[in-house]
Amino acid sequence: MDVPSTERSASAGELLPTDGDSIPSDSEIQQALEVTFSNEGVRRRKSSLPSSTATGLDDPRLSTQCYVHSLLEEVNHNGSFTPSRQDVMQFKKAHKTPEGTPPDDEHRAHSRLLTKKQLSDMAFGIRELAKKLAHIRLKLNVRNIFILAKAHDETLIGHTRELAEWLLIKDKETHRVWVENTMQHNKSFDAEGLVESNPSFKGRLKFWDNQLCARRPLTFDIVIALGGDGTVLYASWLFQRVVPPVLSFAMGSLGFLTKFDYDLYPQTLSRIFSEGVTVSLRLRFEGTIMRSKHHDSLESASRDLVEEIIGEESEHCHTHNPDGTHNILNEIVLDRGPNPTLSTLEIFGDNEHYTTVQADGICIATPTGSTAYNLAAGGSLCHPDNPVILLTAICAHTLSFRPIILPDTIVLRVGVPYDARTNSWASFDGRERVELRPGDYVTISASRFPFPSVLPLDRRNEDWIDSISRTLNWNSRQRQKAFKEWK
Repeated sequence: MDVPSTERSASAGELLPTDGDSIPSDSEIQQALEVTFSNEGVRRRKSSLPSSTATGLDDPRLSTQCYVHSLLEEVNHNGSFTPSRQDVMQFKKAHKTPEGTPPDDEHRAHSRLLTKKQLSDMAFGIRELAKKLAHIRLKLNVRNIFILAKAHDETLIGHTRELAEWLLIKDKETHRVWVENTMQHNKSFDAEGLVESNPSFKGRLKFWDNQLCARRPLTFDIVIALGGDGTVLYASWLFQRVVPPVLSFAMGSLGFLTKFDYDLYPQTLSRIFSEGVTVSLRLRFEGTIMRSKHHDSLESASRDLVEEIIGEESEHCHTHNPDGTHNILNEIVLDRGPNPTLSTLEIFGDNEHYTTVQADGICIATPTGSTAYNLAAGGSLCHPDNPVILLTAICAHTLSFRPIILPDTIVLRVGVPYDARTNSWASFDGRERVELRPGDYVTISASRFPFPSVLPLDRRNEDWIDSISRTLNWNSRQRQKAFKEWK
């Protein structure tokens, strides 16, 4: 008896008879397979929407002057990016936003509003671009240089002046150096004396403030950070959307994120300007505070946060309002604040209620932040290239709560239930600390704006292992002595 040959349908997943008698090969069957995404279960809460209008995902986005985010634009529109085979790539800015024009944020949906497929595609596109950028060298066309340092540290003020003067002398025609506006009248920096010392400095030494970083991040081609990891986190806080490539000189205590030795800055910068840079894209998280709306007809005791987030109430838009969004590089922490009792927190992943936690707090960390608060709370070390979200309880009231690692394609929600005894507090990279009342929650998802960090040209991927060995003495012990052979 002859058995009819079959092949697998890509869409229906059922076995269908072939047209002929020949049996298809394994390669032909594999080519016929196609992965499709179901539209079921990918909704996002209506109360998360800023308005009843569409999110604007189909609207054209403005091109940026940052070459990394220009490449991200290409990935978003074309679905892929193929770099040049040459070791040095000159990326020409074909489209520039006029100076002073703010980003068109109204037409950029927050990542928490993306469907499951859109969030997966976005995260996958950034990871693919990050892999390619790690193996090529990008030549910068540097004009506006942003110097970031602690303005209250006299030593760093002196280094800032030294670096600014060197950069202004290095290129007398194109380089414009931006320092914090507090330096303008600082006696140690002596901006007037610096300009008077060289006529070519006039009009090229400029001053930035927080508002300029928020409204016109495309002004700057590169950020030079002087300090420790906290200074790098400050750069992430200043540039909440587009982040220029950040080159960090180590002048702090630890140095997970600071890659370069300040004493060698003339050689380092000269080589970067002439040969280009290699960039590592660090994943950031987008955290949005959702405030519970007050209703006269509803008492807090009768409301259920679980029902409002994943139950029938989740289809309504009257329960919560968004109240501020922050992009973070290290972690989002929800804790008990000044309260003497434990925090009670509900944790959700997409449309599923994970668990209720009673603890001093919860730390939701990026892979970059795995060596910070997450590590101190007992979480795992995680290589920054991993596409994950790290969830760690801070002094949980149960011995069975273990740190958990989740994919970065989900939207986490951590909220304070309506029957909680006390309020909780949320902080974003240790900043923007806000109080969360019963019914409030925070959404956490992968951000569409990664953090581009400039890597040393000679170390690249092995730099992370070197940093944990150097700063944490990871797996450091005296070597076991060998046996001596008996003669």
